Amino acid sequence: MPLSEHEQRMLEQMERALYAEDPKFATALEGSGLRTHTRRRVYQAVAGFLVGIALLMTGMVAQQIWISVVGFLVMLGCAVLAVTGWRKAPKPGEQAAPGEAPGQTTRRQGKQRRSMMDRIEQRWQRRRDEEGR
Repeated sequence: MPLSEHEQRMLEQMERALYAEDPKFATALEGSGLRTHTRRRVYQAVAGFLVGIALLMTGMVAQQIWISVVGFLVMLGCAVLAVTGWRKAPKPGEQAAPGEAPGQTTRRQGKQRRSMMDRIEQRWQRRRDEEGR
């Protein structure tokens, strides 16, 4: 359900107020840096996986088992990095709150987001009350 024009204006005012009050916090809420970092980590893991395949094949051709074992371990480590990095990546349009630990449960994240929204709403209400005086 899309927001009404009034709700959109209110949201924009809240965003401007948040940037004015605490620009560092507002920038941390954007989450684009985290998304870029996670994407880069996944790409590096895929490249490492390909290097592991090359080591595995080189060890097999040269009949050096230790090279093949190293290649397999590199492949395994990079696969784990890619999968964990992919799962931690925020979805497009989703923003990660600062200070969240990557392994927190969804229920706890929901409570934190609600409490953060409550704090923002309280600040906004205080500002409106002060301006109204």
